[in-house]
Amino acid sequence: MKKILVLLIAISTIFSCSEDADDNVVLQNNASVNFKFSHHWDGTALNSSNYENLDLTNENGEVINIDRIRYLISRVELINTATGLRYLFDGYKFTDISNEDTYNFLPEINTIPTGSYALKFVWGFNEEDNTDGAYPDLNSASWNWPAMLGGGYHFLQFDGMYNVDTTNPSSFNYHNGTAKVSDGVFEQNFAIINLSGPFMITNNATIEVKMNIAEFFKNPNTWDLNVLDTPLMPNYTAQKMMQENVMSVFSLGEITQ
Repeated sequence: MKKILVLLIAISTIFSCSEDADDNVVLQNNASVNFKFSHHWDGTALNSSNYENLDLTNENGEVINIDRIRYLISRVELINTATGLRYLFDGYKFTDISNEDTYNFLPEINTIPTGSYALKFVWGFNEEDNTDGAYPDLNSASWNWPAMLGGGYHFLQFDGMYNVDTTNPSSFNYHNGTAKVSDGVFEQNFAIINLSGPFMITNNATIEVKMNIAEFFKNPNTWDLNVLDTPLMPNYTAQKMMQENVMSVFSLGEITQ
């Protein structure tokens, strides 16, 4: 009888311990994330069907038409605000506003734990990634930045006409990349974009990133196209002004989940 009682106590102890352990287990839920980039000019939506057909007024008062906008971001990263863990997604995103297939960025490995997050990415390529000829798809897109200006790749090609409301319109080529200081001396010109947060990821999610193209011309530097139209690629001052202005171009949009 004593043996049976001891056995029952032992069994009871085992099950009791097992239940306690289960009570302390926190199940980790995961979610997949996709990024959707949308474009506007101070609230007027821009997309493949209308960007060439609009008269837009910049901060300095010039009326412009857009012919082309292409840009590149890289090192998209989500930072868990509770744990500090960082989730860096492989690859880069090359966007051509004329092709809506390029608006989304879906990383090959895109699963993260649910939780509270902040978003950051690199405008263009950082010094480590900005390597001449390293990306065949960008080479075929004529995205290279001239070696005499520091090499690597463009960050932005923004082309169009300004003063289109006058009898004397002119072209502009707002191209951004490595900054040339002097002959053979160059300065990295990428930017780290941190978007306001935090935001919650509770399920599979699409994160919208909004791009206000008008900001390239106004914050913090009001851009006068009558002075700075073309060529801008070898102009050190213009390149650094672009780097400053891009900081206010992006904002966090809707999160669908």
